[in-house]
Amino acid sequence: MQAPWATSSDQPLPGEILPIEWGSAFNRERRTRPPEHATFYHDTGETAATMNSPLQDKIERLHRILHEMRGAAIAFSGGVDSTVVAVAAYRALGDQAVAVTADSPSVPRQEIEDARRLARHIGIRHVLIATNEFLNADYVKNDGSRCFFCKDELYSRIAERLPEWGVEVVCSGANLDDLGDYRPGLAAAANHRVRHPLQEAGLSKAEVRELARRWQLPNWDKPAGPCLSSRIAPGLAVTPQRTAMIEAAESLLHGWGFRECRVRLHEGELARIEVPVQVLARLLEPTIREPLNRALRDLGFRFVTVDLEGFRSGSLNQLVPLEVRQKFDSGSTP
Repeated sequence: MQAPWATSSDQPLPGEILPIEWGSAFNRERRTRPPEHATFYHDTGETAATMNSPLQDKIERLHRILHEMRGAAIAFSGGVDSTVVAVAAYRALGDQAVAVTADSPSVPRQEIEDARRLARHIGIRHVLIATNEFLNADYVKNDGSRCFFCKDELYSRIAERLPEWGVEVVCSGANLDDLGDYRPGLAAAANHRVRHPLQEAGLSKAEVRELARRWQLPNWDKPAGPCLSSRIAPGLAVTPQRTAMIEAAESLLHGWGFRECRVRLHEGELARIEVPVQVLARLLEPTIREPLNRALRDLGFRFVTVDLEGFRSGSLNQLVPLEVRQKFDSGSTP
């Protein structure tokens, strides 16, 4: 299959729809920027006319935003948000787009492998870079602003290599919903002039998932997966030993079929397990509860508890000191 815009003779006419077959020669062969008049569109068999018009307008806006950049490095975790940005960037920029994944003790090994597979699936250039946030005392002390220092480290490392990659802009996967949450990392992004294409295009989390589903992305319904350090209660030091304990504990839960779960670590090396309320009863069955308790104690947890309220994203944010929250809510930085 010839790349739709590999040569001038193959350039699409204004308004022409460009379908993508995932894993096809399109992904492997296309290496040049599309022409200015190209329409960026793909879904699971519907046409642009039958697709939800407001969403289609946002898709077009997303591609135009990226197409106007002189190359983009995408902070690529392998989650659905950054994957959608990576796909759109690759379609808009070709080899002037690069997906960048951080490698540190705060990132589960499985997430890194998933990011590698997704990048190959998309066809985009992929770079793994080591970050050193654990050497930063402000990060390790975990006073509620940890995410700022993590993102500051990541964007600093990416910025250093932009000339090497031949791109000028750093992009995140932040969507509109992130603006209403406690996100110190957005302050770090502002300091580094990071662009947020999903926000600029007006895409919410639900719309991002719907777009990923229509684009047949394998992770369209993947649960959110914040870094391992986010499981450690504010006020407790973040260490590689603790993140390793958490990673191993959540891996055990995944092995028992708990797709969405968190193992939060509190003072005294207490594990607080969160799973959706619909599966709480299964977690407490003796055939799971007893071996799980033993396994977590073997990992180094002194106490193993289950949160009866069930899984909810960001439950540790309520422990962030008010003065820290106000600092970021007001838009200032440490």
